[in-house]
Amino acid sequence: MRAPDEAVGDDAQMSTNAEDLPGDHPTVDPPTAATVPTVTGKKTSISSRTGYAWMGLVVGTLILVVLLIFILQNLQSVQVSLFFWEFNLPIGVAVLLSVILGALVMALVGGLRIMQLRRVAKH
Repeated sequence: MRAPDEAVGDDAQMSTNAEDLPGDHPTVDPPTAATVPTVTGKKTSISSRTGYAWMGLVVGTLILVVLLIFILQNLQSVQVSLFFWEFNLPIGVAVLLSVILGALVMALVGGLRIMQLRRVAKH
């Protein structure tokens, strides 16, 4: 076993000090405030359309599971009257259909308002 300060082969001519190396030594300026990146504490967000689509699918699936459970727990039949129609439906299905109808009415009114605002913005 050799001693730690004992040189082997070409290692005898090598130096660990930069001043001992031959040639021109480039000087490196210390970083200034302009070159040092500032840390704002904000986390960078890595998001994409695919990520949003995936989260939408997961949330949509969870909502559908909850709706299915609601419908299966509310299978008692009720009589529904609409104008001159009368029919029997499970209460869960009746509530689901009323929610869907309400969403369609809301979308129709919202769509008409958007078209109205676009028309005003063009003129």
